Amino acid sequence: TVAHLRAATAIDPEVDFLMDIGGQDVKCFYVKDGVIQDVVLNEACSSGCGSLFDSVAKSFNKGQRDFVGEALRAKAPVDLGTRCTTFMNSRIRHAQKEGASKEDIAAGVCYATARNALFKVVRQPDFSKVGKHIVVQGGTFLNDAVLRAFEQEIGRDVVRPNISGLMGAYGAALFAKKHARAQSSILTQEQLQTFTHKVQAVTCRGCSNNCRLTINTFNDGRRFIGGNRCEKPLNNYTQAERYSLYDYKWNLLETYCPQAGFRGKIGIPMGLNMFELLPFWHTFFTRLGFEVVTSPVSNRKLYLKGQATIPSDTVCFPAKLMHGHVQALLDEGIDTIFYPCMSYNLDEQMGDNHYNCPVVAYYPEVIGANVTQMQRVRYINDYVGLHRRKDFPSHMHKILCKYFVDIGLRDVKEASDAAYAEYGAYMAKIRAKGEEYLALAKEKNMPVIVLSGRPYHLDPEVNHGIDTLICDLGAVVVSEDSISHLAEKFPVKVLNQWTYHSRLYAAAKLVGEWNDPKINLVQLVSFGCGVDAITTDEVRRILEEKERIYTQIKIDEITNLGAVKIRLRSLFAALGLGKEAAQ
Repeated sequence: TVAHLRAATAIDPEVDFLMDIGGQDVKCFYVKDGVIQDVVLNEACSSGCGSLFDSVAKSFNKGQRDFVGEALRAKAPVDLGTRCTTFMNSRIRHAQKEGASKEDIAAGVCYATARNALFKVVRQPDFSKVGKHIVVQGGTFLNDAVLRAFEQEIGRDVVRPNISGLMGAYGAALFAKKHARAQSSILTQEQLQTFTHKVQAVTCRGCSNNCRLTINTFNDGRRFIGGNRCEKPLNNYTQAERYSLYDYKWNLLETYCPQAGFRGKIGIPMGLNMFELLPFWHTFFTRLGFEVVTSPVSNRKLYLKGQATIPSDTVCFPAKLMHGHVQALLDEGIDTIFYPCMSYNLDEQMGDNHYNCPVVAYYPEVIGANVTQMQRVRYINDYVGLHRRKDFPSHMHKILCKYFVDIGLRDVKEASDAAYAEYGAYMAKIRAKGEEYLALAKEKNMPVIVLSGRPYHLDPEVNHGIDTLICDLGAVVVSEDSISHLAEKFPVKVLNQWTYHSRLYAAAKLVGEWNDPKINLVQLVSFGCGVDAITTDEVRRILEEKERIYTQIKIDEITNLGAVKIRLRSLFAALGLGKEAAQ
């Protein structure tokens, strides 16, 4: 990020908007007085990047250079829309059937590349507000046709350096020149003669992350390690300097251990909303005389254990993990599994309603229909509502009487009172720790990242240790549910009917109102989450109204920490925070 900005300011000292389109990503920087004010990146889809142009050129048996020549001779460029490569290829085939020339299709791809970057990443309704001094870079802009299409879309000329594809390296060189040591560390010709490089892949056993490390060893004994989620493999890990609400919540949940009960064992799959409701249900069933057994900690092996029963690959990864958790309980011989449907969450008086999202609410039905072994055990997936505290005991008593013969209403009432009290105490601890960490960060002059998502993003197999990466960058991590109570109910531009979402909006509002450059929000989003199409835009709007940077990280079953590190380091570099500021 810093390197790209340094290169752009060397070309145009007054640059106020910088766009870089590479082969797989798009980066946009809003700049004011030489300082990055906002960073916008594309999401998982690489539409609008150089890969789109390259794949279409190959389908015509053309190289990129020849395809550019075709585009420049176009008379009536085809409108291919702003879709991903798959849909784009379909539109291209349709255009060919309609008789469009190769030249017009090539030009259409150039326009589509520019429009995808503008409409899917920049997303400004008025491009005149993007900036007056615009520098474009990245290998894709070496394509003259794409450059001209971009200029025509925004209605102005831009600066495209002749080293567009090397601007990151150029900026790094300028940075190195400014901070040069007295003696160069570049290898001499003699040293290059004996230079060796060895690559080794190993699994780190330093903690439960079990990171897959890539170790690069050089002939002088130096090593460079990649793929780590924490600093332990680098031998400079300091636990005392790590403050994470994610660690704190995990440690709290680990205190809810099985206690022998006269009614036998009852299993709870540890995923989705159970990451927040375990204190409630553990207390409830323990008081009723059950030994509450939770499924093991998520890992890749557990996910694969349940993969065969996943009916749809488009559902979010946290939901897919539930199949592995249920299977783990079945393999353990648990003959009673409790996983209720819950249309509503508890009402925190922050939204228009307090629903759970459809997946969280009704995934127990999916489990029951697709995991055939559930038909051979006592599977309690009835509909319950914790939001109706007064009639919860009687309703829960009726449900339990369908499966057990000796549970009285009085016992259920006493267990319910204890469960509500325990849940309240658990949430109070989280909120108190959130306020404590905010105060500690202020005292120690440390940056704060509000790592916002949903309760199940606490799962290490879901978050991939992102909270640890942030801590290693020198920040304090708090969660949205640890600070959302500090906000009062306020109007938003969307239907605010989900409890988890209202917390997200409240956290964003607080970050904006505090106007503290050291406190910023990062939103975790799961692939396949349809409702996050709403939350991401609204969280972005709330932050940008207060001129704060919005950062989104999409996560799924694929661990790509390299891209996550780049995004986080870009944020810290843009803000001048943490270890990035020191460097």
